[in-house]
Amino acid sequence: MLQYQWAEDDFDLPFGAVQLGASEPCSGNKYVMYHGTTKRNAQAIRSKGFRQSADGMLGRGVYLSRNLQKASRYPIDHPESDRAVIKVVVDVGKVIVINRQRHPLQKTWHDHGYDTAWVPPGCGMVKSGLEENCVWDPERIKIINVINPLPVQNPCGCAWGYK
Repeated sequence: MLQYQWAEDDFDLPFGAVQLGASEPCSGNKYVMYHGTTKRNAQAIRSKGFRQSADGMLGRGVYLSRNLQKASRYPIDHPESDRAVIKVVVDVGKVIVINRQRHPLQKTWHDHGYDTAWVPPGCGMVKSGLEENCVWDPERIKIINVINPLPVQNPCGCAWGYK
């Protein structure tokens, strides 16, 4: 079975953007984030831009992560060879922390003046335990590039270590 590696060039950080971190995104900053999708959808997003999802854990918006490995898991139950991760820079605007299920603003944060909702890692809201961001306005998101999985061979040249 072929395995895949997700890699990026860490040296192409856009001016004024901040790289991966586990800390809360600060309002008004720009961050590099990732959006996992299919290769076909990645092409459509590149040509037409992002659109809000109709609903989700945090309501309407564009779902992103500052963690490449998390984004590379999406869409879940889709063959890894046909996935793509869109690397973006996001002007997060005003950020709210949503750190528990049934938070009073979990799906209405934008109605209260927030531009981005952030779910911290390890708070119990995301099955993977990793952080997640939901950006209301797709215009706050600028596409940098698309990262595709790289097939890698096991050192022994066999699947799962068997010859």
